[in-house]
Amino acid sequence: MKKSHCLVCQLALVCLACAVLLTGCTPAEQDKAGVTDESQILLGFSQLGSESAWRLGNTKSVQDAAKRAGVQLMYENAEQKQEKQIKAIRSFIAYQVDVIAFSPIVEDGWDNVLQEAKKAGIPVLTTDRRINTADDSLFVGFVGSDFYEEGRRAGRFVLQKMVDAQHVNIVEISGTIDSTPMRQRAAGFREVLAGDDRFIILESVSGDFLRSKGKECMQELLSRYDDIDILYSHNDAMTLGAIEAIEEAGLTPGKDIVIVTVDGEQAAIDLLKAGKINCVVECTPLIGDMIMELAKKLAAGESIPRNTYSEERSFTEFDTDLDSLPPRGY
Repeated sequence: MKKSHCLVCQLALVCLACAVLLTGCTPAEQDKAGVTDESQILLGFSQLGSESAWRLGNTKSVQDAAKRAGVQLMYENAEQKQEKQIKAIRSFIAYQVDVIAFSPIVEDGWDNVLQEAKKAGIPVLTTDRRINTADDSLFVGFVGSDFYEEGRRAGRFVLQKMVDAQHVNIVEISGTIDSTPMRQRAAGFREVLAGDDRFIILESVSGDFLRSKGKECMQELLSRYDDIDILYSHNDAMTLGAIEAIEEAGLTPGKDIVIVTVDGEQAAIDLLKAGKINCVVECTPLIGDMIMELAKKLAAGESIPRNTYSEERSFTEFDTDLDSLPPRGY
Protein backbone atom coordinates (compact mmCIF):
# COMPACT_ATOMS: atom_id res chain seq x y z
CA MET A 1 0.00 0.00 0.00
CA LYS A 2 2.81 2.36 0.91
CA LYS A 3 4.67 1.47 -2.30
CA SER A 4 1.56 2.22 -4.36
CA HIS A 5 1.22 5.61 -2.69
CA CYS A 6 4.82 6.47 -3.61
CA LEU A 7 4.19 5.54 -7.23
CA VAL A 8 1.22 7.87 -7.30
CA CYS A 9 3.40 10.65 -5.90
CA GLN A 10 6.06 10.02 -8.49
CA LEU A 11 3.53 10.11 -11.30
CA ALA A 12 2.14 13.37 -9.97
CA LEU A 13 5.61 14.89 -9.91
CA VAL A 14 6.25 13.80 -13.51
CA CYS A 15 2.96 15.37 -14.63
CA LEU A 16 3.81 18.59 -12.80
CA ALA A 17 7.24 18.71 -14.43
CA CYS A 18 5.68 18.23 -17.85
CA ALA A 19 3.23 21.05 -17.19
CA VAL A 20 6.06 23.39 -16.19
CA LEU A 21 8.00 22.52 -19.35
CA LEU A 22 5.00 23.16 -21.57
CA THR A 23 4.40 26.61 -20.07
CA GLY A 24 7.91 27.58 -21.15
CA CYS A 25 7.47 26.50 -24.76
CA THR A 26 8.07 28.80 -27.69
CA PRO A 27 5.05 29.46 -29.96
CA ALA A 28 6.30 26.80 -32.37
CA GLU A 29 6.76 24.29 -29.57
CA GLN A 30 3.28 25.01 -28.28
CA ASP A 31 1.94 24.22 -31.74
CA LYS A 32 3.89 20.96 -31.73
CA ALA A 33 2.28 20.00 -28.43
CA GLY A 34 -1.13 20.55 -29.99
CA VAL A 35 -0.64 17.99 -32.76
CA THR A 36 -3.22 15.27 -32.16
CA ASP A 37 -4.08 14.02 -35.65
CA GLU A 38 -1.17 12.29 -37.36
CA SER A 39 -2.92 12.66 -40.73
CA GLN A 40 -3.06 16.43 -40.36
CA ILE A 41 -0.68 18.42 -42.57
CA LEU A 42 2.07 20.16 -40.58
CA LEU A 43 3.20 23.49 -42.07
CA GLY A 44 6.20 25.39 -40.74
CA PHE A 45 5.77 29.11 -41.41
CA SER A 46 8.50 31.70 -40.77
CA GLN A 47 7.29 35.29 -40.81
CA LEU A 48 9.93 37.96 -41.29
CA GLY A 49 8.59 40.34 -38.65
CA SER A 50 5.72 42.51 -37.44
CA GLU A 51 6.87 45.90 -38.69
CA SER A 52 3.56 47.19 -40.04
CA ALA A 53 -0.21 46.76 -40.14
CA TRP A 54 0.34 44.98 -43.47
CA ARG A 55 2.61 42.39 -41.87
CA LEU A 56 0.26 41.87 -38.94
CA GLY A 57 -2.59 41.39 -41.40
CA ASN A 58 -0.49 38.89 -43.34
CA THR A 59 0.26 36.88 -40.20
CA LYS A 60 -3.40 36.84 -39.18
CA SER A 61 -4.39 35.75 -42.67
CA VAL A 62 -2.02 32.77 -42.51
CA GLN A 63 -3.08 31.76 -38.99
CA ASP A 64 -6.81 32.07 -39.71
CA ALA A 65 -6.49 30.21 -43.01
CA ALA A 66 -4.63 27.35 -41.32
CA LYS A 67 -7.51 26.90 -38.88
CA ARG A 68 -10.08 26.94 -41.68
CA ALA A 69 -8.08 24.44 -43.72
CA GLY A 70 -7.36 22.09 -40.83
CA VAL A 71 -3.61 22.59 -41.24
CA GLN A 72 -1.40 22.33 -38.17
CA LEU A 73 0.75 25.48 -38.10
CA MET A 74 4.17 25.93 -36.56
CA TYR A 75 4.69 29.71 -36.57
CA GLU A 76 7.88 31.66 -35.91
CA ASN A 77 8.51 35.43 -36.06
CA ALA A 78 12.04 36.33 -37.20
CA GLU A 79 11.77 39.92 -35.94
CA GLN A 80 13.59 41.27 -39.01
CA LYS A 81 16.66 39.07 -38.40
CA GLN A 82 17.77 36.67 -41.14
CA GLU A 83 19.70 34.53 -38.66
CA LYS A 84 16.49 33.97 -36.66
CA GLN A 85 14.66 32.99 -39.80
CA ILE A 86 17.34 30.48 -40.76
CA LYS A 87 17.20 29.05 -37.24
CA ALA A 88 13.42 28.71 -37.53
CA ILE A 89 13.69 26.87 -40.85
CA ARG A 90 16.23 24.48 -39.33
CA SER A 91 13.82 23.82 -36.45
CA PHE A 92 11.10 22.98 -38.98
CA ILE A 93 13.46 20.55 -40.70
CA ALA A 94 14.37 18.92 -37.38
CA TYR A 95 10.70 18.47 -36.55
CA GLN A 96 10.08 16.97 -40.01
CA VAL A 97 7.21 19.21 -41.05
CA ASP A 98 5.39 18.38 -44.28
CA VAL A 99 5.93 21.77 -45.92
CA ILE A 100 7.96 24.89 -45.14
CA ALA A 101 6.73 28.36 -46.11
CA PHE A 102 8.59 31.55 -45.35
CA SER A 103 8.62 35.23 -46.22
CA PRO A 104 12.34 35.99 -46.72
CA ILE A 105 13.71 39.18 -45.21
CA VAL A 106 16.21 39.62 -48.06
CA GLU A 107 16.79 37.76 -51.31
CA ASP A 108 20.30 36.40 -50.73
CA GLY A 109 21.84 33.97 -48.25
CA TRP A 110 19.38 31.04 -48.21
CA ASP A 111 21.18 28.33 -50.17
CA ASN A 112 22.68 26.41 -47.25
CA VAL A 113 19.53 26.05 -45.16
CA LEU A 114 17.36 25.30 -48.18
CA GLN A 115 19.81 22.61 -49.26
CA GLU A 116 19.17 21.05 -45.85
CA ALA A 117 15.41 21.19 -46.45
CA LYS A 118 15.82 19.64 -49.90
CA LYS A 119 17.99 16.84 -48.47
CA ALA A 120 15.27 16.18 -45.88
CA GLY A 121 12.67 15.95 -48.65
CA ILE A 122 10.64 18.93 -47.42
CA PRO A 123 9.21 21.23 -50.13
CA VAL A 124 9.74 24.96 -49.56
CA LEU A 125 7.33 27.70 -50.59
CA THR A 126 8.35 31.37 -50.57
CA THR A 127 5.58 33.80 -49.68
CA ASP A 128 5.30 37.55 -50.25
CA ARG A 129 9.00 37.88 -51.12
CA ARG A 130 11.42 36.00 -53.32
CA ILE A 131 14.93 34.62 -52.95
CA ASN A 132 17.96 34.83 -55.19
CA THR A 133 19.60 31.47 -55.87
CA ALA A 134 21.39 29.75 -58.72
CA ASP A 135 19.59 26.51 -57.81
CA ASP A 136 15.88 26.93 -58.49
CA SER A 137 15.22 23.42 -57.18
CA LEU A 138 15.70 24.70 -53.61
CA PHE A 139 12.12 26.01 -53.56
CA VAL A 140 9.02 24.78 -55.35
CA GLY A 141 7.14 28.02 -55.85
CA PHE A 142 6.23 31.56 -54.88
CA VAL A 143 2.89 32.94 -53.73
CA GLY A 144 2.21 36.66 -53.33
CA SER A 145 2.17 39.88 -55.31
CA ASP A 146 3.66 40.88 -58.65
CA PHE A 147 5.98 43.62 -57.39
CA TYR A 148 7.09 44.65 -60.88
CA GLU A 149 3.48 45.29 -61.79
CA GLU A 150 2.98 47.29 -58.59
CA GLY A 151 5.86 49.53 -59.63
CA ARG A 152 4.39 49.86 -63.11
CA ARG A 153 1.01 50.83 -61.68
CA ALA A 154 2.67 53.55 -59.63
CA GLY A 155 4.48 54.79 -62.73
CA ARG A 156 1.32 54.78 -64.83
CA PHE A 157 -0.48 56.92 -62.27
CA VAL A 158 2.39 59.41 -62.30
CA LEU A 159 2.12 59.65 -66.09
CA GLN A 160 -1.62 60.27 -65.80
CA LYS A 161 -1.31 62.79 -63.00
CA MET A 162 1.53 64.75 -64.61
CA VAL A 163 0.36 64.59 -68.21
CA ASP A 164 0.62 68.38 -68.62
CA ALA A 165 3.72 68.95 -66.47
CA GLN A 166 6.91 70.20 -68.06
CA HIS A 167 9.34 68.98 -65.38
CA VAL A 168 8.74 66.58 -62.49
CA ASN A 169 11.09 65.97 -59.54
CA ILE A 170 10.57 62.67 -57.75
CA VAL A 171 11.93 61.32 -54.48
CA GLU A 172 11.65 57.66 -53.58
CA ILE A 173 11.52 56.02 -50.16
CA SER A 174 12.24 52.37 -50.85
CA GLY A 175 11.84 49.31 -48.67
CA THR A 176 14.45 47.05 -47.09
CA ILE A 177 17.60 47.02 -49.20
CA ASP A 178 17.98 43.85 -51.29
CA SER A 179 14.43 42.68 -50.56
CA THR A 180 12.26 41.59 -53.48
CA PRO A 181 9.64 44.36 -53.21
CA MET A 182 12.36 47.00 -52.89
CA ARG A 183 14.11 45.85 -56.05
CA GLN A 184 11.06 45.13 -58.19
CA ARG A 185 8.88 48.09 -57.19
CA ALA A 186 11.78 50.38 -58.10
CA ALA A 187 12.41 48.59 -61.41
CA GLY A 188 8.77 48.57 -62.51
CA PHE A 189 8.35 52.25 -61.69
CA ARG A 190 11.43 53.22 -63.67
CA GLU A 191 10.44 51.03 -66.60
CA VAL A 192 7.24 53.01 -67.12
CA LEU A 193 8.93 56.41 -66.86
CA ALA A 194 12.00 55.47 -68.89
CA GLY A 195 12.59 57.64 -71.95
CA ASP A 196 10.51 60.56 -70.69
CA ASP A 197 13.02 63.28 -69.84
CA ARG A 198 10.46 65.24 -67.83
CA PHE A 199 10.81 62.85 -64.90
CA ILE A 200 13.86 63.11 -62.66
CA ILE A 201 14.37 60.88 -59.62
CA LEU A 202 16.30 63.20 -57.34
CA GLU A 203 17.17 60.55 -54.77
CA SER A 204 16.15 57.12 -53.52
CA VAL A 205 16.60 56.27 -49.84
CA SER A 206 15.68 53.17 -47.85
CA GLY A 207 13.11 53.48 -45.09
CA ASP A 208 13.25 49.73 -44.33
CA PHE A 209 9.43 49.52 -44.51
CA LEU A 210 9.20 51.28 -41.11
CA ARG A 211 7.01 54.26 -40.27
CA SER A 212 9.66 55.90 -38.08
CA LYS A 213 12.29 55.60 -40.80
CA GLY A 214 9.84 56.87 -43.40
CA LYS A 215 9.51 60.06 -41.39
CA GLU A 216 13.27 60.37 -40.94
CA CYS A 217 13.89 59.83 -44.65
CA MET A 218 11.33 62.45 -45.65
CA GLN A 219 12.78 64.96 -43.20
CA GLU A 220 16.21 64.47 -44.74
CA LEU A 221 14.86 64.74 -48.28
CA LEU A 222 12.98 67.95 -47.48
CA SER A 223 16.14 69.43 -45.99
CA ARG A 224 18.05 68.73 -49.22
CA TYR A 225 15.41 69.58 -51.84
CA ASP A 226 12.88 72.39 -51.97
CA ASP A 227 11.38 71.41 -55.31
CA ILE A 228 9.92 67.94 -54.72
CA ASP A 229 6.86 67.26 -56.88
CA ILE A 230 6.23 63.57 -56.15
CA LEU A 231 6.95 61.13 -53.35
CA TYR A 232 6.95 57.46 -54.37
CA SER A 233 6.92 55.36 -51.21
CA HIS A 234 7.25 51.58 -51.25
CA ASN A 235 4.79 50.96 -48.41
CA ASP A 236 2.04 52.64 -46.44
CA ALA A 237 3.87 52.55 -43.11
CA MET A 238 6.72 54.67 -44.48
CA THR A 239 4.19 56.90 -46.25
CA LEU A 240 2.38 57.65 -42.99
CA GLY A 241 5.68 58.70 -41.43
CA ALA A 242 6.57 60.78 -44.47
CA ILE A 243 3.24 62.60 -44.32
CA GLU A 244 4.00 63.60 -40.74
CA ALA A 245 7.29 65.11 -41.91
CA ILE A 246 5.64 66.90 -44.83
CA GLU A 247 2.99 68.46 -42.58
CA GLU A 248 5.56 69.45 -39.97
CA ALA A 249 7.45 71.25 -42.75
CA GLY A 250 4.34 73.35 -43.42
CA LEU A 251 3.46 71.64 -46.70
CA THR A 252 0.18 70.00 -47.73
CA PRO A 253 0.50 66.30 -48.63
CA GLY A 254 -1.43 65.40 -51.76
CA LYS A 255 -1.24 68.96 -53.07
CA ASP A 256 2.21 70.47 -52.56
CA ILE A 257 3.70 67.00 -52.96
CA VAL A 258 1.86 64.28 -54.88
CA ILE A 259 2.03 61.01 -52.93
CA VAL A 260 2.03 57.52 -54.42
CA THR A 261 2.15 54.63 -51.96
CA VAL A 262 1.99 50.83 -52.03
CA ASP A 263 0.04 48.36 -49.86
CA GLY A 264 -3.55 49.47 -49.35
CA GLU A 265 -3.84 49.61 -45.57
CA GLN A 266 -7.04 51.11 -44.21
CA ALA A 267 -5.09 54.14 -42.96
CA ALA A 268 -3.80 54.85 -46.47
CA ILE A 269 -7.24 54.48 -48.05
CA ASP A 270 -8.63 56.92 -45.46
CA LEU A 271 -5.93 59.46 -46.35
CA LEU A 272 -6.65 58.94 -50.06
CA LYS A 273 -10.28 59.82 -49.39
CA ALA A 274 -9.11 62.87 -47.43
CA GLY A 275 -6.92 64.05 -50.33
CA LYS A 276 -3.60 63.59 -48.53
CA ILE A 277 -2.57 60.63 -50.71
CA ASN A 278 -3.10 60.60 -54.47
CA CYS A 279 -2.61 56.94 -55.37
CA VAL A 280 -2.59 53.68 -53.41
CA VAL A 281 -1.24 50.65 -55.24
CA GLU A 282 -2.74 47.55 -53.66
CA CYS A 283 -0.50 44.79 -52.31
CA THR A 284 -2.77 42.49 -50.38
CA PRO A 285 -1.46 40.59 -47.34
CA LEU A 286 -4.50 38.30 -47.39
CA ILE A 287 -2.83 35.31 -49.03
CA GLY A 288 -3.32 32.75 -46.27
CA ASP A 289 -5.90 30.66 -48.12
CA MET A 290 -3.66 30.41 -51.19
CA ILE A 291 -0.76 29.28 -49.01
CA MET A 292 -2.88 26.55 -47.41
CA GLU A 293 -4.17 25.32 -50.77
CA LEU A 294 -0.64 25.05 -52.13
CA ALA A 295 0.67 23.43 -48.93
CA LYS A 296 -1.98 20.72 -49.16
CA LYS A 297 -1.05 19.96 -52.76
CA LEU A 298 2.64 19.78 -51.90
CA ALA A 299 2.01 17.51 -48.92
CA ALA A 300 0.06 15.21 -51.24
CA GLY A 301 2.98 15.08 -53.66
CA GLU A 302 1.26 17.18 -56.31
CA SER A 303 2.98 19.82 -58.42
CA ILE A 304 2.09 23.52 -58.15
CA PRO A 305 2.60 26.56 -60.41
CA ARG A 306 5.98 28.22 -60.12
CA ASN A 307 4.25 31.55 -59.42
CA THR A 308 0.86 32.15 -57.82
CA TYR A 309 -0.17 35.80 -57.81
CA SER A 310 -2.89 37.50 -55.80
CA GLU A 311 -5.47 39.69 -57.54
CA GLU A 312 -4.89 43.38 -56.89
CA ARG A 313 -5.83 46.84 -58.13
CA SER A 314 -4.94 50.49 -57.62
CA PHE A 315 -6.98 53.18 -55.89
CA THR A 316 -6.52 56.77 -57.05
CA GLU A 317 -7.91 60.26 -56.64
CA PHE A 318 -9.63 59.78 -60.01
CA ASP A 319 -11.81 56.92 -58.73
CA THR A 320 -15.48 57.64 -58.08
CA ASP A 321 -16.20 54.59 -55.91
CA LEU A 322 -13.86 55.19 -52.97
CA ASP A 323 -16.68 55.73 -50.47
CA SER A 324 -18.16 52.35 -51.30
CA LEU A 325 -14.97 50.39 -50.59
CA PRO A 326 -15.45 47.76 -47.86
CA PRO A 327 -13.12 47.81 -44.82
CA ARG A 328 -9.65 46.64 -45.77
CA GLY A 329 -9.10 44.31 -42.85
CA TYR A 330 -5.54 45.51 -42.25
